[in-house]
Amino acid sequence: MGKIICVVGARPNFMKIAPVMEALRRVAPSFELVLVHTGQHYDAAMNEQHFTALGIPRPDINLEVGSGTHALQTAEVMRRFEPVVDQASPIAVLVVGDVNSTLACSLVAAKKNIPVIHVEAGLRSGDRTMPEEINRVLTDQMADLLLTTERSAADNLIREGVDPARIHFVGNVMIDTLRLNLPRAVPTAKTVQEAGGLANFPTGPKQYAVLTLHRPSNVDDARVLRTLLETINEMSRDVPVLFPIHPRTRDKIERFGLTELVSAPTLLLLPPLGYLEMLGLMKDARVVLTDSGGIQEETTALGVPCITLRSTTERPITAEQGTNTVVGQNRERILAVFRDILVTGGKTGRIPELWDGHAAERVARVLIGRYLPAPKIKVA
Repeated sequence: MGKIICVVGARPNFMKIAPVMEALRRVAPSFELVLVHTGQHYDAAMNEQHFTALGIPRPDINLEVGSGTHALQTAEVMRRFEPVVDQASPIAVLVVGDVNSTLACSLVAAKKNIPVIHVEAGLRSGDRTMPEEINRVLTDQMADLLLTTERSAADNLIREGVDPARIHFVGNVMIDTLRLNLPRAVPTAKTVQEAGGLANFPTGPKQYAVLTLHRPSNVDDARVLRTLLETINEMSRDVPVLFPIHPRTRDKIERFGLTELVSAPTLLLLPPLGYLEMLGLMKDARVVLTDSGGIQEETTALGVPCITLRSTTERPITAEQGTNTVVGQNRERILAVFRDILVTGGKTGRIPELWDGHAAERVARVLIGRYLPAPKIKVA
């Protein structure tokens, strides 16, 4: 009936696209789906075992773009994606999230008058210094269908001139993946052991904290990174910290001569982890500290206190209704929120509306209504 190209560029995109493709194949099998991985991020953790374990579809096409500056990467994705679009002649291109591939593939489709479907539309931090914010705003201006995770996203889009008829509140497809895989989350003790961690490091429920850190605003400035690591070191005296370290963050720590700040016996470095391993760490953590947008959502879904080491968030519902507190980079503020969590247990929060594990089915219904013709009714 019609071909839809689905685009991914980084590992979190797979977690969002997988339930959508599964729902489309189940609910609307007349759509022909083509999965294109731009290769924007190479992820060794996303190996064959993970595709099998998570039921993630393997890409039909890998553009193998690789890393580069934002301009070079965006341009190269466009250059390599255009022939794919020309050959496939799709009825629509479906993109998720806010990475460079999201914007690049949307630009190619829009310039060829092919409808763009944006899953996770309308999220805004208000911080135009974030490349992701630029990607979000521009992608939404080109999209034919804008599928949102929280109601405030529609307000953002309407304020930017988007026709409300193109906006559909469907819920959060990333939570579909989380709910489906939660029973298979890898125990923290096993993850630490396999990573060669300390045998006596606390890994029981609520006995440890988890840290992730990768945003340029946090790791590219030596002064900021030092302050954050010194703060984490102080926190680790009360609650030991597990730190799955991003390769870029590790490189910055070494380049800035901050290795001694990640050498404390109460701060354990782990290699980049697979999805099930990371899910196991988060679900049993006493608190998670992060600058990741997706982890803000996942901790809210899990009911685990989250401290966001940024001054803004594009996912305000995690702070307004969930377990997230946005603290910025100020040492005193971080420690105050952390100590409150140790005393009170932190925000209890609640699961946001439509974060129920069925968001992808609602995405499929919207696409059926837009792109499949209504059945002909026979007249007697």
